[in-house]
Amino acid sequence: MKSDNKDYKYRPVLFFALAYLFTWIFWIPAIFVSENFGAVLMLIGLLAPAVVSTIFVLASGSPALKRDLKLKLIGFYKVKWLNVLFAIFVFAGIVAASILLSLLFGQSLNQFSFTSDFSFTGVGIAGAFVSVTVAAIIEEVGWKGYCEDSIGQYMNWFWESMIFGLLWGMWHLPLIFIKGTYQATLMVNPLFVINFFVSAIPMGFIITWVYLTSGRSILACMIYHLVINFLQEKIAMTPETKCVETIVVTIVAIIIVIANKDMFFEKRHVGRLLNDIDERNKKSQARYASQAPECAE
Repeated sequence: MKSDNKDYKYRPVLFFALAYLFTWIFWIPAIFVSENFGAVLMLIGLLAPAVVSTIFVLASGSPALKRDLKLKLIGFYKVKWLNVLFAIFVFAGIVAASILLSLLFGQSLNQFSFTSDFSFTGVGIAGAFVSVTVAAIIEEVGWKGYCEDSIGQYMNWFWESMIFGLLWGMWHLPLIFIKGTYQATLMVNPLFVINFFVSAIPMGFIITWVYLTSGRSILACMIYHLVINFLQEKIAMTPETKCVETIVVTIVAIIIVIANKDMFFEKRHVGRLLNDIDERNKKSQARYASQAPECAE
């Protein structure tokens, strides 16, 4: 393969096709088997985006792409941790505001309590804890390791966020038919199902914002994703309140886009994303190397 950074071509369509294929060939059979065996199939399918992403990078023939993946995974010095903490507080605020607004629709203040278990069954409390944690870690390797950049190479981050949110949401589709999943519990009301997929779109903007403002660190995104998973699972919000939450998330996403217009609408990176990333990575590494002896002293 070509090793010149300028010649590397991101392949987002092929990535999503393979990520969907190798996820769904395990998730669809999980619809028809026992919950315990279905949980195993779901875990295997969950690995697909990360595996596909890693293979794309390793087989790319691009030293810059491989170097970037390594830095996104272990380049802790790049992470802007205050930005990550701020993003976590923003989402906690979204949850609190959603619950308070839901009182207008007859919901209870008891939603501020913690649930005693998880929304999905068949794997036990310990298994559910592991599943939530693994989902946050594995998904981000796939989505941030290759996916988001592959879309961002061809358009501004506004449209990248829109497309990613839509495709990321639809990736979960088979889960609504698998017994014991959170998505399956939504089938009691079509509105709840629709809300789940709609909510992924504004979340796509927030996730992109976290990614770009945290130094494009996969670790930072894992932590953020993990916090979201636990807040969504352990805070006792009703499905009705999660519909309200989608409205609040959309408002927050709009505010974030307006406050970061250059980030979301600039096109300077389009067509040269990998080159820009590699140049910034080299400068960042050089600064870190020059400061390391001083820190040691």
